[in-house]
This record gives sequence, C-alpha cells and structure tokens, in this order.
Amino acid sequence: MDIADFRLERFFARWEFAAPHNLCASDVLGVPMGELLALADGDARGRWDALSLGYTEAPGLPELRREIAGLYEGLGPEHVYTFSGAEEAIFVLMHALLAPGDHVVAVWPSYQALYEIARAIGAEVTLLELRQEDGWRLDLDAYREALRPTTKLVILNEPHSPTGALLGREDFDRMSRLAAEVGARFFVDEVYRFLEYEERDRLPAGAEVGEHGISLGVMSKAFGLAGLRIGWLASPDTDLLARCARIKDYTTICNSAPSEVLALIGLRARDRLLERALGIVRPNRALFEAFFAEHADAFDWVPPSAGSVGFPRLRLDVPVDRFVDDLVVAEGVLLLPGTVFEHPGNHVRVGLGRPGIGEGLERLARFLAGFGG
Repeated sequence: MDIADFRLERFFARWEFAAPHNLCASDVLGVPMGELLALADGDARGRWDALSLGYTEAPGLPELRREIAGLYEGLGPEHVYTFSGAEEAIFVLMHALLAPGDHVVAVWPSYQALYEIARAIGAEVTLLELRQEDGWRLDLDAYREALRPTTKLVILNEPHSPTGALLGREDFDRMSRLAAEVGARFFVDEVYRFLEYEERDRLPAGAEVGEHGISLGVMSKAFGLAGLRIGWLASPDTDLLARCARIKDYTTICNSAPSEVLALIGLRARDRLLERALGIVRPNRALFEAFFAEHADAFDWVPPSAGSVGFPRLRLDVPVDRFVDDLVVAEGVLLLPGTVFEHPGNHVRVGLGRPGIGEGLERLARFLAGFGG
C-alpha cells in the first residue's frame, strides 16, 4: 500500500513525550490502574483475578461486547466488533467497504486516517471543509452537491475534532437521510461522544440511524483509558461486521486479554469515568476561554461545544509551524499546528483533557509577550 505519512503522528513522535507542558493532547488524563480496579464490580474483579494470558475471542470478550451494545439503542452484542483502538477499526472498515474508483465524502479538517486510507485504497475522496467564519458548521448544500451515485461512504466526526463543534440534530438527520438516498454508508466517528457539555445536545449514534449507519467508538477519549487500545465498530448490519472480521484476521486477530477486562470495568463504571472527564474538561475550557479573551490580539476561536479539543486561530503575523516550534523550544509548551491536518488557516489544536494546564498557559503568555501579544 502506498500511503501518505500520518502527519499528526509524525509530529507527536517528535514532541509528545518530550515537551513538559502538553497543551494539545486530545485524550482525557489516563485513569490510574488502582482507581480503575477499585471501580470493578464482583464479576469483573473475579475475571481480573482469574485472568489467563492466552488468546481472546476475535470479536471481543462477549461481556464487553454486551456492555458496548448497551451504549446504543436497539443493538445487541452481535452488532459490535472490537479492535485494537479506533485506528485499526477505521483501517479494517475501509478495506471491507471500499474498492478503487469508489467515491467517499468526508468532513475536513479531521483525523487523517478518516480519508487517507480511502485514498490509499484507490477511492476518490471529496473533502467538505468546515470554516471558522461559519462557526465550524457544515454547509449542507455543499454536502448534498458532493454526493454521487458512486458514493459508497459518508464520513462524519461528531463531536468534531479538532474544532469541538457539534452538529444540530436536524442537520445530522439530513446528512444520514441523504447518504441513504444514494446508497452510501453513514460512518460516524464518535470517539468524543459523551463529552457533550450539555447532555441534551448529544446526537443519536451513527449505528442508530438504520442499516446504513456505522459507529466508531473507543475507550481512549471520554473514558480516559487510552492505554487499553480498545476500540469498536457498531452497526445493525451483521454482514458488514462479518466482512470486517475476515480482514481483522490479517491485522491483530484478537485483542489483549487484560485490556478487555479493564475496558469492561470502565464501561460498567462509565458514569463515574464520564463525570471525572467532564470535571477536567469543563474548567479547562473556561481557562482557555479566559486566556484567549485576554490575548485577543494573538488568538481568536469558536469555543467548543463538546469534546476535549478546540481549534483557535493564531492571529500573529507568523506561520503557525514556526510559532509552534519556537514555543516548544523556548518554553517547553506544545501546541498542535493546524498544518498537520493540511488546513491553511493558521490554527492550532488545544487539548482540554489534562489537569494542571495553568503553568503551560503562563509560559505561553510569556512567549506571546515577545510578539507584543
């Protein structure tokens, strides 16, 4: 396969674990092992204590799949297939669905795998750009015009990364309906789902819209369990999941046994984990909002409505790549340049999911003073 470098991952390979003040992480702070095990019910604790480190069932631990299915209306464990993180699920799904010459419509900027894998397969990809001046809202007319008889897959990310935007219910329903009308699958990356700041704003899951709907989930973001590397696809179409299973035979085959049991513990205690996550994200959003208000000559943004990331625009007369590199060298503060998404708007991604961002913001303010910001 001839595939482009994953720009975000190459950037993080250089800086993620070297910069002392990471202000752009997309996940919520990882849950300590002791805290997670303390949340286990009797059944899950027994599974952990008796765990044998052998192979696991390829679709995933049955009890884990049952717990995941409980996140969706009308689905059972047979409608869920687990993977080693969300990335593997994306890779497998696209190879199960797409062939050279197929057409894909994807919202952008977004996680590069959501469109780059399709390109590498040989599909033609139409990117629908979100713009800050539109409040990061998708242009539904442009979406309708992008659809073709050859469109096989529509890809949406809600809540959206890197902007933190959230579609309205009417627009979401219209996107799903239009995809169905041309015979396309409606694939929704929902890795930030359950991090809506107002629960009433939560959209239906992609897997809940009908046979053409597919949901992508993961333990990494809202649940604070990125190290488990457990993701999943959910869909009412069991034939599609069977096709994915045959491709997974050539990737990881099955998941890590300890990770599956720990994911089961986390999902059974999801109310506690989501409360923890929002308890970090909401105050950090307020801190960034105050910071950008104080430094309005240097940054502006549309405040996120959900998720653990935001996408402010750098207003200084300096390329964002140079700004980010100079900042991390001078102050040890890491921001993610929007250029890793191939986005030209001089934006940076900020992360809301880590506590203790105050010192990083102080260092960023000191750095901005050198630009008169």
